[in-house]
Amino acid sequence: MKPRFTREAVISAITRDFDRPSECRPITEGEESQAFAICVGSEDFVLRVNRTAAGFHKDAFCHSRFASRDLPIPEVVAIGEIEDHTWCVSRRALGVTLQDLAIETLPTVVGPVSQVMSAMAEAILDGTEGFGPFDPSGIGRHASWQDFIAAITDEAHYDWKRIEAVVDRRQIDGYFRLLSEFMPRCADVRRLVHGDFGSNNVLTDQGRITAVIDWSEALFGDPIYDVANIFFWRPWLACMEAQARHIETRHPEFLQNAEALRCYQLHIGLVQIFESAKAGDAADLAWAMARCEEIATQDEKVRSASTGCQET
Repeated sequence: MKPRFTREAVISAITRDFDRPSECRPITEGEESQAFAICVGSEDFVLRVNRTAAGFHKDAFCHSRFASRDLPIPEVVAIGEIEDHTWCVSRRALGVTLQDLAIETLPTVVGPVSQVMSAMAEAILDGTEGFGPFDPSGIGRHASWQDFIAAITDEAHYDWKRIEAVVDRRQIDGYFRLLSEFMPRCADVRRLVHGDFGSNNVLTDQGRITAVIDWSEALFGDPIYDVANIFFWRPWLACMEAQARHIETRHPEFLQNAEALRCYQLHIGLVQIFESAKAGDAADLAWAMARCEEIATQDEKVRSASTGCQET
C-alpha cells in the first residue's frame, strides 16, 4: 500500500537529517511512492516516501555510475527514515512525464527518447556483475539473462499456486511454453536496462529529455527489453503508442528479432498478471491477461490474414 503521510510529518522527518524546506507541496506520485516538491534555499528537490529503501539506494547508485549528458539521472542527496518507511530527496528536473505530455506534443519527443535509450545501452558496466535485477551495489541476481527470463516460471521466485483462484492456470502454462520456445532467440547480452521505461519515468521539457527517474526495476541484460515494454503497453498509453510507431518507422533494427521481442512482452505481461492478481486488482489483471493472449496469438492472426489474402 502506498504511504500516506501528512505534509507536516514528512517535513518533520527530513528536518532531522536534511535542511528544513521553505516549500513543500504534493506532486504526481508513482505507483508505490508518495511524492512532494520541496524547496531549500534556491534549490528545488523531489521528496519521495516509500515502504522500502532499496529502490532509493539503487537510484543513487545509477546516478553515480551511469548519469551523463545523454542519460540524465537526478542526483540523490539524502535518504532517511520516517516511522517504518524511507524518504529520499533528489534534485528536481524540469518538465513533465511522457505520460502527462499533451498528445499533440508527443511526436516532438519520440526522437530524443530513442537517443536516451541508445545512451542506456551504451553505458559502461565496469565493476558490476550478473544479469537481471541488480542490487544497490551493482550485483545482478541471475547468472545469465535467460535465467532471469526463465525465473518467471519458477515457483521459488513467483508463487503461482497462490493466485490460481483468480487466473486460468492453463492459459498461464501456455505462455510459459511460448517463453521456452522463444528463449533460445534471446541474446545473452549484458547492458543497462531501465526495466520500466517510456511513460511516467521519463521527464521532458521543451522537446528535451531532462531526466530518467525511478531505477528500482533496473536490470543488466538485453536493451530490447525496454523496447518490449513500450510495445506491451502501447494500447494502454498514448505515449507508448507514439514511441512504438516511431520505432517501427525509424528504428526497424530494434524489431529484427521478433521472437525475442514477443518473449520479453510475454515476460512483462506475466509479471503484471502476477502482481495484479496478488494485489487483488481485477481490472488490471483482466487487461494484462487479454494483452498477453493478444501477443501469444500474434502468429495465428498473421497466418489467418495471410490465408485470407491468398483466398481472395
